[in-house]
Amino acid sequence: MALVEALALALMLQKPAAEAPQVPPTEQMMQEAARMTEHAQSPFARSLLKGFGCLRPAGPVVVYYNKTTRDALSPDAAAKMTEAQLSGYEKKDLDDHFYYFTRYGTPVAFVRPVELLGQAGVTHADGLKLVDFGFGSIGQLRALAGAGAKVTGIEVDPLLRVMYAKETGVVKRCSAAGPGPDGSIDLAYGQFPKDPAIVKQVGSGYDVFVSKNTLKRGYIHPEREVDPRMLVHLDVDDGTFVRAVYDALKPGGFFMIYNLCPAPSKPDEPYKPWGDGRSPFSRETFEKAGFKVLAIDVDDTDAARTMGQALGWAESMDLTKDLFGTYTLAQKP
Repeated sequence: MALVEALALALMLQKPAAEAPQVPPTEQMMQEAARMTEHAQSPFARSLLKGFGCLRPAGPVVVYYNKTTRDALSPDAAAKMTEAQLSGYEKKDLDDHFYYFTRYGTPVAFVRPVELLGQAGVTHADGLKLVDFGFGSIGQLRALAGAGAKVTGIEVDPLLRVMYAKETGVVKRCSAAGPGPDGSIDLAYGQFPKDPAIVKQVGSGYDVFVSKNTLKRGYIHPEREVDPRMLVHLDVDDGTFVRAVYDALKPGGFFMIYNLCPAPSKPDEPYKPWGDGRSPFSRETFEKAGFKVLAIDVDDTDAARTMGQALGWAESMDLTKDLFGTYTLAQKP
């Protein structure tokens, strides 16, 4: 699955403006969450935003990274290898900015799909079980866990596996979220649902299975021939994937696909698979798996641009030309 390569190219639109003041990432996310509060009407979305108030600096993290193979090693693992085995690996000192924003921009942008889920009936984060498919960053997971949710992130990036090695387990409740239960984080690295071990680790009984900027039609079913490294390779057919999500959800659970995209490629332009944010799965595929389709390929561009304005993206991009939003929402009866 070339998830990391595809998203790294696709989500440059979420990078903070180069001219913006360099504030600590945790402070930046708190400021962004405050600006997004007026655009988050549901209690669920507001609980996520409160969770950003308790994120703390991670401190420098050291990894050994091979740019060619995209493999990553911890310092302990690297210390056990020979010089020949470490050929191609480079020591990287990762700061807090990369720790929280990685290659994909601010985790606060996760609030928009959460707001839509809140409007659909998800009332709060307390005790909520949620999967983030292709999570890309720990920020939104830690904020949700700080608000009382039990979250599972699925990824394939070896770099994130090393960087977030200490992030799993119980997360103490954020004081800003008010009284309530602690949350937790579990991280599963591998191909879901192709790998039975990952399916077993993820388990079932979830209230929400969400994918933001990962399950795009352009990534899964590109309309033109494109470099395979720019795609997301699920390595299972559509029906198998959708059925696996159905099985992971409890009755009443939601499957949300939310995508931000630039303008789609014109016929005379190179094809951008990340520019097609429609659902990769048809209505028929959802319904055959047992889902009730509540919304499919709904235009969310106005709300996406409002969010982009609040998060400062207008300083580095033309929101009216380069930012479009769409979502699909299905529910297990």
